Order: sequence, then C-alpha cells, then structure tokens
Amino acid sequence: MTGFEAAGRHVPGSGWLVGIDTATRRAAIAIGTGRGTPRAWRSWEAGYRHGEELLAVLDELMREAGIGLSDVGAIVSGIGPGAFTGLRVGLATAKGLAYGLHVPLVGIASTRGLALAALASGTLPGDAGSPARHAPAWDSREGPATVAVAMPAGPHDRYLARYRVTSGAGDIGRRGAPGRGDVGRRGEAARDARGPQGGEGRALELEPIDDPVLVPGGEAIEPLLEDATLVAVDLAGRPGVSDDALVLGRAAQEGLGAALLAAGREALDRGDVDDVAALVPAYVTLPRGITAQTGTIEWSRDLR
Repeated sequence: MTGFEAAGRHVPGSGWLVGIDTATRRAAIAIGTGRGTPRAWRSWEAGYRHGEELLAVLDELMREAGIGLSDVGAIVSGIGPGAFTGLRVGLATAKGLAYGLHVPLVGIASTRGLALAALASGTLPGDAGSPARHAPAWDSREGPATVAVAMPAGPHDRYLARYRVTSGAGDIGRRGAPGRGDVGRRGEAARDARGPQGGEGRALELEPIDDPVLVPGGEAIEPLLEDATLVAVDLAGRPGVSDDALVLGRAAQEGLGAALLAAGREALDRGDVDDVAALVPAYVTLPRGITAQTGTIEWSRDLR
C-alpha cells in the first residue's frame, strides 16, 4: 500500500514523505510523516558530488527515521531554479524513486521552499557577539510579510523571486527550522520540529508578488526589493549583498528539506500531483555568449 487513493489524493498520515532538493550548493534531504512533520533531515555542502552522495545520505536518513522504502508514500522534489548538473541529479533521483515505488511525485519551486524556510527560521543576526533577534519585518500583524530570494544565474547574473505571506504568519520565528545541517532527532524533540508553520499549526502560505526577474551582473538588487527582506543564497563574495541576507540564505538552505515536506504535504492534500514523465527542472542561466539581458525573458519549463 502506498497510502494514496486511486485518484492520487494523499491520505494524511498514511505514508512517509521524502523531500529532496539539489538546486543550490547545499543539498537537502528530509524525511517526515504523512503530515509533513520532519523526523530526519540533513543539509550539506554537496559541491559537484550530488550524484555520489545523494542516495547514500538518503539511506542513512531512512535508517535514522526507522523506515524502509516500502514505507514511503510520496516524493517531494525541488525543481529549481538552480545549477544544471545538481538539478538534474536531484530531480532524476526523485523521479526514479517515485516511479520505482509507484508513489506520487510533487515538484516545488526551490525559491518557494527557500522562502518558506527563511520565514520559518524567523531570525536575523545581531551585532557581533550578540544573540540573533527576531525579524520584525515578518510580523504579519504589521502587514503582509514579504521575502525575496536571490540566487546565482550563471557567473554574474542573479535570479530574484519575491513572495508575500498570505496566511499562517502570526507566529513566525516561534519555531526554528529543524536541522541546522545535522541529522534530525527522533522522539519528542523531533515531534516539536514542525517546519514552516505559523501560529496554531497553520502552514505558511505564499504567493508570488510578481514574475521572477533576472538581474544582470553589475546591476543592484536593492531597487527591486521594495519592502521585501532579502534572502541571498550562494551569493557570498558578490557585491551588493549584505551579511544579514547571506545569513538568512544559509538558514534557508538548512531548513529547505523541512520546507519541502510542508509544501509537499499541502499540495498532496489538494490532490496536486505532478506527472513523473513531464516534470522538468527550471534553469535560469543566460544562453552561452549572451552577457546581458535585453528585452524580455521567458523561462523555459521544458528542456528535455
């Protein structure tokens, strides 16, 4: 039994979820219950070793969670945007598992997962030597929280996606995103690691503020942020990115696995399942030989 009805709608609690993302330099895997509660997770610097390490880490985490492949009810995969090789390895692994286990596959935009994870972490760095503090810009009582995720798009350009929290934001920051790069704990501590949720157990819901944009190298990101808090992922060393944004980016990467579980759970509960054969990753690098954006860009969704 896979825990799914013939129509493909997820039956809460009936099968374990596996979340995988390889869109950034830090790969992320999380294993959780059918309701999306994390039980084991890891985020690690994968570099160019996704193909060598992904399945080994997954096997280790499944042993940590105390489950086998027959217990898996669905696969949730980040689909980018991100680097070509890493994305293909991660999505191919997710598709292979879903196909081989005869379970549903859900694709989640990696920027959406990173935004959820950053919001769930709920902190900005304080001054040197001081503890982290909550980010008041994310308190929904003062208005809708907005967050912008920036990622590399080739050696110079950056991809920018902005999201607005539409519900579940009342208690952002009360629970940190689980993991912090380590294998998750089981028992009561793990049951308290709810991932990206707001007050009273409400899952965070995001909507894109506008279409993603490609920011050419040499152009500043700040004018595009408006009131959004910047989450900079894999942009260390590039000009115009604050330390706060980099710290938030790292926190987002570390909590990405749990965020995928939460987003995947919501999609499954809606019956929103992807076609294993048709789901493809998103790439955002400008074509080779093109050094700057002119006119408009249409993001290709099918690069098979």
